[in-house]
Amino acid sequence: MAGIALTHVPYKGTAPATADLIGGQVQIAFLGIPTVLPHVKSGKLHVLAVTGKHRSPELPGVPTVDEAGVPGYELSPWYGLLAPAGTPREVVVRLGEEVSRVVRAPEMKEKLAVQGAEVAGGSPEEFAALIRADTSTWSRVVKDAGIRIE
Repeated sequence: MAGIALTHVPYKGTAPATADLIGGQVQIAFLGIPTVLPHVKSGKLHVLAVTGKHRSPELPGVPTVDEAGVPGYELSPWYGLLAPAGTPREVVVRLGEEVSRVVRAPEMKEKLAVQGAEVAGGSPEEFAALIRADTSTWSRVVKDAGIRIE
């Protein structure tokens, strides 16, 4: 979307990627806010932008990629709870309700926010729709970029 070429450097986790970014072996990385926040506060790293639709409460002065000049860019990682196919609907609904209750508790929302996470949630159908939409988006990205398994 930005019309730039980047070289993918695979890492076995965020710790070695962060170390190489701080050490100057790589010039840019896409890392989670909880990983980089201590290094940003210490002045070792500079955040160019956040990838979500909205600015981060932890980094309010940092623009989104969209605001920084790449219109329409948004990448918001998510976590979810899945159950095996065939799990009775009432079990799925109950699990969803209980997990939602826990993550929406003020103390949990606060703990998650400090880590850069925003509590969302919804019905199993809404989550399934999100998974389908992301699958479609990333399938198109892979195809358009000519990415292949090596």
